[in-house]
Amino acid sequence: MDLINLAIKNIFVENILLSFFLGMCSFLACSKKVETATGLGLAVIFVQTITVPTNWFIKTYFLEPGALAWTGIAGFESLDLSFLTFICFISTIAFMVQIVEMTLDKYFPKLYTSLGIFLPLIAVNCAILGGSLLMNERGYDLPHAAVFGVSSGVGWALAIVALAAVRKKLRYSHIPEGLKGLGMTMIMTGLMALGFMSFAGIKL
Repeated sequence: MDLINLAIKNIFVENILLSFFLGMCSFLACSKKVETATGLGLAVIFVQTITVPTNWFIKTYFLEPGALAWTGIAGFESLDLSFLTFICFISTIAFMVQIVEMTLDKYFPKLYTSLGIFLPLIAVNCAILGGSLLMNERGYDLPHAAVFGVSSGVGWALAIVALAAVRKKLRYSHIPEGLKGLGMTMIMTGLMALGFMSFAGIKL
């Protein structure tokens, strides 16, 4: 039950995009079409699901003070490699993004083309790195880190698909000339963030 509560909290109450505003660049750029937004959302879910638990494993068994005691090598039990946290986290993310990019290029070329430069840019998407850093800061164990990775990715995907659907509807609406394009998109993003804030009163 605790894990279910954590998942619901990360999808709705503390949505990583609409509460922390992480990953806004690709959120705004790739939400013009529902198909593109869905593809990018699935890619973010996949990368988050793999990288957050993997980074937890690296942090716990290699980087933390005394994490290398399991090797049994004299002197390693006092070794502290936590200064390598950022480099290791980013390397893991870049590796997973490369796998996703090669997979989409081979099996889903249309989606690969529509995502364009924003697919490799997932490697520097602050929502992805932010997920691993929040996991580290909150001190999750492995089950909680895994659920946090999946649910934060689902929350990000939900937000971008919802915005893409709204933007599709807006094409048939009468919008003042000065608000067309990015102006109306920013207003809709703000309204969505306010809508998700209404979940903040829920006690889980």
